[in-house]
Amino acid sequence: MIKRTLHFSNPAYLSLQQNQLSIDLPHLKSLGEKESRKLVPIEDIGIIILDNQQITITHGCIAALLSNNAAIITCNKSRHPTGMMLPIDGHNTQSERFRYQIDASQPLKKQLWQQTVQAKILNQAAILFNRDIPCKNMIHWAKSVRSGDPDNYEGRAAVYYWKNVFPEKIDFFRGRDGDPPNNLLNYGYAILRAIVARGLVCSGLLPTLGIHHRNKYNAYCLADDIMEPYRPYVDEIVLGIIDRGENFLELGKDIKTQLLGIATVDVQFEKNRSPLLVGLQTTTSSLAKCYEGTIRRINYPIMKNFETKRGSGFDESED
Repeated sequence: MIKRTLHFSNPAYLSLQQNQLSIDLPHLKSLGEKESRKLVPIEDIGIIILDNQQITITHGCIAALLSNNAAIITCNKSRHPTGMMLPIDGHNTQSERFRYQIDASQPLKKQLWQQTVQAKILNQAAILFNRDIPCKNMIHWAKSVRSGDPDNYEGRAAVYYWKNVFPEKIDFFRGRDGDPPNNLLNYGYAILRAIVARGLVCSGLLPTLGIHHRNKYNAYCLADDIMEPYRPYVDEIVLGIIDRGENFLELGKDIKTQLLGIATVDVQFEKNRSPLLVGLQTTTSSLAKCYEGTIRRINYPIMKNFETKRGSGFDESED
C-alpha cells in the first residue's frame, strides 16, 4: 500500500489519539466550520511536512510516526524544507546491513556509482527525447561511463541537459540560489531527498555513508547518491508547470501540491510499474543486496528504454 504525504501549511495542533494522527485546525473554527478535527491512521502516513511556524506536534505523535517509518520534514519561515527526522531503527536486520555497508570495498562503490550515473543520464536523455531535443550525445555518454565515472560524464551531461531542457524564452542557469524555476526544483528535490532517505532507513541502511558523496557536513550523502536517477521525475513536473503557463516565480500552494505529488508519480522498472514511493523501496532494497553481495546491480527506474548496454557487473579487480 502506498503511504500518504501530508502537508500542513496552516496553523495546526497534531496529537496522537488511539494510534491515529489527530489533526486540529484552529483556522477552520474561526471560519465557523463545525468539523475542525480529522483523524488519519498512523500506519497510512509515509511523509509529513510541517510548513507553518504555528504548528504544534506532541512527542507521542512524533514517536508513533517514527515507529511506523514515517519521515517528518520541517520548513523554515520562508516555507522551504530545512530539517528532517527519520526513524533510528527501520529494519529487523539493521546492524547486519550496517556492517555490510561499512565494509563495502572501494571498487564496489565505484561500480555502484557508475550504474547510478548511467541511470541518471539516460533518464535525463528521456526528458530531452520527449521534448524533441537531440539527445544522442547523452545516450553515448551514458554508455561511455566507466567505473567511478573518472571522465565526469555526469557533469558533462548536466551542462548539456540544463542548457537545453527549458524553453528558449527562459534564460535558465541551474543553481540552488538561482532565479526561478530553481525555486521549484529546490523544493521538489528536497521532498525527493526525504523520500529517498526514508527508503534507505526502511531498508536498514545508513543514509550518511555515501557511495560517491563524501561531504563530512552532510548527514544524507547516500540519499544524495541514490536520488540522482530520480531527479528527472521532479524536472518533469516542473516542466509541466512551465508548459501550462503557470506562474512559477513564486512557490504557491498549488505548485507545492503538484511537487508533493512526486511520491505518487508512476515509475517504470524493467519488469513492473509502481508509484515512486513504492519503487524507491525497490531501489534501496536492491542496494542493500548489492552490499551483501547477493546481486550486482541497483534496480533504478527507466523513463525510456534506449536499448543501451548499461554498466557491467561488479568486478573486484577493477579499481
